[in-house]
Amino acid sequence: MRVLVVEDDDVTAEMLEHALGEFGYEVEIARNGREAFRQIRTGRYRLVVSDWEMPEMTGVELCRQIRKRRFGGYVYVILLTSRSGTRNVVEGLNAGADDFISKPFQPEELCVRLRAGERILSLQSRDLTIFAMAKLAESRDPETGAHLERIREYSRVLAEQLSRRTELRDQLDDEYIQTLYLTSPLHDIGKVGIPDRVLLKPGRLTADEFEVMKRHTAIGGETLEAVGRAHPGAQFLQMACDIAWSHHEKFDGSGYPRGLAGEEIPLCSRIVALADVYDALTTKRVYKPAYSHETAREIILEGTDTQFDPAMVEAFLQRESQFLTIRQQFADGEEPREEPSTTSPAIC
Repeated sequence: MRVLVVEDDDVTAEMLEHALGEFGYEVEIARNGREAFRQIRTGRYRLVVSDWEMPEMTGVELCRQIRKRRFGGYVYVILLTSRSGTRNVVEGLNAGADDFISKPFQPEELCVRLRAGERILSLQSRDLTIFAMAKLAESRDPETGAHLERIREYSRVLAEQLSRRTELRDQLDDEYIQTLYLTSPLHDIGKVGIPDRVLLKPGRLTADEFEVMKRHTAIGGETLEAVGRAHPGAQFLQMACDIAWSHHEKFDGSGYPRGLAGEEIPLCSRIVALADVYDALTTKRVYKPAYSHETAREIILEGTDTQFDPAMVEAFLQRESQFLTIRQQFADGEEPREEPSTTSPAIC
């Protein structure tokens, strides 16, 4: 990753360049804040290590200028200074600095602080990537309304309830639940590759058309796998990939595309599977009206041990009131109809 070092002292600049190069960074040097600001405006730098005291434009003023301007991504700034005291820290933070390093600096400390900056920048990139990809999928299927918002809310509620189980407590920590909340809207990303004649057909699909529709799981999974290979540091993509591949797998092995069963199905996919079916049942689709919560509950109960992991169904029953609240909060405006059924309808 590129780091822009802003330092007017030649010896210090050389030391910084050498130290950061040893840690694998690509380093460019600017001799004052004004020169640095011109380079930052190119969009090539998102990590900046700047001296506080410099001619023409100080490090603090550089921070102010960066925060005044809207760049394509966040610029993370570490101020290098011999100053100390609360007043100086407050001044730097008010100007927009993200961190401080005292002179003389220790290379290992600087590296650790830069790695922290990278993590913050990667979180921003992650959220933007997820949002963009989810909206791309949504744009192909305009009838889904607030489906993505409901799916991530349902998934989070289920995960929070499941995290109380002793056997899942270590896996379902806060980070896992937040990642699930962020990536669950990508479950149908593969629908961007389904022809309009199938995806937008105003009625039930034929058997052949359903086979085409089922390919959205493989298209989504393969796409996210490719993105993951190109960006191995983006660990959230693994969960997104698992969800895209496996959210139509069934607990008894009768699902698609791989026929996985039981715990072969990733936990995140088992969670999203129930959330997705509940939303499909309780909202209007071209082939069905919106079913009531009671009807959806009945169908989900019938699918215990066959379509759904019993632990997911139990969590759903324990959080029914929250499902109803979420459904009302993100309603599409269709009145539910009582449609008692003994067979779960095909949900794509």
